[in-house]
Amino acid sequence: MSEEQLIVGFVRGSHGVTGEFKVESASGDYDHLEVLKEVTLRNGTTEKKCKVESARCGAQTLYMKVAEINSPEEVQKYKNWEIVVPRKYAHPLEKNEWYIEDLKGCSLVWNNTGTAAGTAPTEVVGTITDVLEGGAGYLLEVSLSESCTVLADNIKYDNSGKVRTCMVPFNFRYVKNVDVKNRTIQLMHLWILE
Repeated sequence: MSEEQLIVGFVRGSHGVTGEFKVESASGDYDHLEVLKEVTLRNGTTEKKCKVESARCGAQTLYMKVAEINSPEEVQKYKNWEIVVPRKYAHPLEKNEWYIEDLKGCSLVWNNTGTAAGTAPTEVVGTITDVLEGGAGYLLEVSLSESCTVLADNIKYDNSGKVRTCMVPFNFRYVKNVDVKNRTIQLMHLWILE
């Protein structure tokens, strides 16, 4: 069984003439990228394992050189590709931080806390399918659940009868109790799904 891979950065373009490229960190931190010995470049299902020859920090970017990429033209083939590494080499998490891959697949749950204590059942209203960067922060892409009883059909389905996908801001005004171990995130307001 292969080790789980996490995205740590993105190839953003060439730097110089030797095949060195600019790396944008997925976490905003660059220190853990400077010490990598091997990375995998990934675009969809296409992957290329690479030995890191050098990595150094610059102004809000990292410059990386890997074996077998030796010119700006070769770098262009990998522009916007993900840089992935085994989980143990990814940026260490702080309190209230999660890897995007860990959020994907979590159930978005609703618990109507306005009812009498202990009587409100928790119901799955959707599943997190992706996490996207928005202008003011991250957005959870949620595929609404067909079996959800707290959502009206006109909210769950689009005009063609397909289950809707909606965006929920990933901040504590709209969600709380992020529990990646149990694969749940609690929704604070149902109206956000409308």
